[in-house]
Amino acid sequence: MLRDATGDDVNLMLSWRNQDVNRQASKTSHVISVEEHRRWWAAVRTDPSRRVLTYLHDGVPCGAVTFFDLRFDGPRTGSWGFCLDAEGLAERGETLPVWLAVTRAALGYAFDVLTLDRLDGEVLAHNTVVRQMNRRLRFVEGVGRTEVHDGREITVIPISLERGNRRRH
Repeated sequence: MLRDATGDDVNLMLSWRNQDVNRQASKTSHVISVEEHRRWWAAVRTDPSRRVLTYLHDGVPCGAVTFFDLRFDGPRTGSWGFCLDAEGLAERGETLPVWLAVTRAALGYAFDVLTLDRLDGEVLAHNTVVRQMNRRLRFVEGVGRTEVHDGREITVIPISLERGNRRRH
């Protein structure tokens, strides 16, 4: 289940984002400081072009979904990303089912709540498992581009999913 993130979720989100597996799947791979995270939270919680949601599995917070660059004039578009409590889910053997569930919930939110026409995102080229899942969900990959973040060169691949191509589960 997705719900709006609250101040009570801020420290959890920071701990999830700083887990090694999540940092390696992100454009920025440095450990985010408490102050940097507080600045981010202060900015996103009042920005009408963004939404931050907490994902709960069996009532336990275990993921964060972000929507950003939301545009509601003309074609309704936005971008998204998410991270999970990878360590906690792995300990409980729940990684795959929660990954599938949070993805379904996020797509439902994007197309049914935000009523987007197109959902965009990015994936790192080396993240082959996520790229395969995105293709199963009918995301289309664009042309990758090389970027440098935190001193490392990465290839970032844009992805998009049109409302009409959305796979219903």
